[in-house]
Amino acid sequence: MIETDIIIIGAGPTGLFAVFEAGLLKLKCHLIDGLPQPGGQLTELYPKKPIFDIPGYPSVGAAELIDNLMEQIKQFQPGFTLNEVAETVEKLEDGTFIVTTNKGTKHHGKAVAIAGGLGSFEPRKPELENLAFYEDKGVEYFVKKPEMFAGKKIVIAGGGDSALDWSIYLADLAAEVHLVHRRNEFRGALDSVEKVQALKDQGKINMLTPGEIVELKGTDKLEAVVVDIEGEKREIACDYFIPLFGLTPKLGPIADWGLEIEKNAIKVNNALDYQTNIPGIYAIGDVNIYPGKLKLILCGFHEATLMCQSVYNMLNPGKKFVLKYTTVSGINGFDGTRKEAEKAVVKSIE
Repeated sequence: MIETDIIIIGAGPTGLFAVFEAGLLKLKCHLIDGLPQPGGQLTELYPKKPIFDIPGYPSVGAAELIDNLMEQIKQFQPGFTLNEVAETVEKLEDGTFIVTTNKGTKHHGKAVAIAGGLGSFEPRKPELENLAFYEDKGVEYFVKKPEMFAGKKIVIAGGGDSALDWSIYLADLAAEVHLVHRRNEFRGALDSVEKVQALKDQGKINMLTPGEIVELKGTDKLEAVVVDIEGEKREIACDYFIPLFGLTPKLGPIADWGLEIEKNAIKVNNALDYQTNIPGIYAIGDVNIYPGKLKLILCGFHEATLMCQSVYNMLNPGKKFVLKYTTVSGINGFDGTRKEAEKAVVKSIE
């Protein structure tokens, strides 16, 4: 059983920032996310895309923002359960909660903050016969452990940032990398397109465009894919097929937790603290809905801050918390570190 103060479901930017705000109040957090790494949509769908509406950053890359948030919360030592989906929640008689994942991992916390963005993300799967049979037998929707592809023959399908970036990364690791896309044009960062072009020219990436995977072959595991290139079918021997067509957001198991749902989002009390109809369970960020809701990262940051204040008050009834600017109070990390502004000095100027 993993013990914590706040169980945060979703390790996107809102969930990560909640760790910082909770840490200021000396509250411990543990995050659960169905993706294999923190960052949510930002790292999985558009890591290189710039974001223009983060205060203090005229422009910041999506992956860079996540890296900065991870660095910011490091001092508060959050725990992570990644590549697992929060499946059930049980409220105990003492008002605490047990959240169990699809892999049986149990988390015990005093409050639950759902920061699941648009919900749990499921990969968009190509319509191929026997696709399910080959899942985990050569078909992979995420690159969880790049080292498993070392020396292997890889076929990647897709035309966005993920397909380009992983083709580049695996080009020097895998024995062969084939990139299949139904068009000749790719929609991704310019430098990624140029790197793939260079790797193609060097013979490190084999481009199959305009092409489409139409069949998977293999007895006990994947052994080959069939690519349709302008009406001509070509069989490509491979160890792994990685279709990267983006993710489909779904509320997932959370929809069965007894929460009030409206338009596939969780209704909250935005007049106070973003609590749901179940006391002790909050919803922050894009996963919630209330009058005037805006699905912006900066709004999620605001909601996370008020949620943490509410949890503190709930856990410390009658205890007054005096809010101070961090420039005044400093920051005491759970790892023993302390950050504070330089002290003012009194000195004559002659």
